[in-house]
Amino acid sequence: MNTAAVRDAAQPPVVVVTGPTSAGKTRLAIALARRFDGEIVNADSMQVYRGMDIGTAKPTPEEQALATHHLLDVVAPDTPYSAGRYTRDARAAAARVHSRHRPVILAGGTGLYIRAFLEGLVGAGGANPELREKLEGEHAQAVAAGEPLRLHARLAARDPESGRSIHPKDLRRIVRALELAERGGAPASAQRREHGFRERPYRVLHLALDPGREALGERIDAHCRRMLDRGLLQEVRALVKRGYGFELRTMQAIGYRHMQPVVTGTQTLTGALEAMCRDTRRYARRQRTWLRSVSEAVWVKPEPRAAIEERVEKFLSTGEINRGS
Repeated sequence: MNTAAVRDAAQPPVVVVTGPTSAGKTRLAIALARRFDGEIVNADSMQVYRGMDIGTAKPTPEEQALATHHLLDVVAPDTPYSAGRYTRDARAAAARVHSRHRPVILAGGTGLYIRAFLEGLVGAGGANPELREKLEGEHAQAVAAGEPLRLHARLAARDPESGRSIHPKDLRRIVRALELAERGGAPASAQRREHGFRERPYRVLHLALDPGREALGERIDAHCRRMLDRGLLQEVRALVKRGYGFELRTMQAIGYRHMQPVVTGTQTLTGALEAMCRDTRRYARRQRTWLRSVSEAVWVKPEPRAAIEERVEKFLSTGEINRGS
């Protein structure tokens, strides 16, 4: 392979491997890292947490041994970790990889993290923990009062554009939009337009895995069953024993929150599995919706892998991006 493009210091290469949950991102990222002597930078917002391995589908120790990984197991489950911090950490890791004249494989399904890494972040001054805690506390009070959509209604009144684009149950994005408005004065949608996401320090091949809707559903069901077989319930019990309660945002993630009623004895494992499969499918649909808005995304089937490797080799050698199938 002609490595001249890999060594371009002005715009070093990044191969993004993303897609909905269970699409096969980990396997492909490792294969590409091994094939092109690259290193993997995690772009999954949950895999940064230590001790949360099975429920986040973190690469196993055996998988991690196959390629160099960055930004796994960064903080404890009760430590806040923002998109702003992720951007700083991930870009620092990428700089180290590029200094070794190796391509970065950015792998994960968290759209906000990927976009922030590639294009910069609106309100890059960082999160405001006090304001965020206040907004989340207001949401908890609203839920207790039987008004779970109160915070979204406030956002829609203040910033109709963001209200339309953010799902009423997507608390994280609702809080982020309100936080931006509080800090910056202007609505979050206006700040995003002004920012324009024009900061692009990398040459990027943005691969979006798409096994097909039916196949993805089957993969999700199998993935959820596999997590239980690997010991998800035991992992959650161990986290609770270490003092990480279900009130934590991390413990409300898919998989972890579904084990709560099993741990407390109010639901069977069979019922929890059914709910987990259902919610994972919904999450996958949201991921696909976000990816459809990414004009640079190149949609590919997970197999045959040789076709993907050929595309990546051409990108790394010449910078060419073939958007055809």
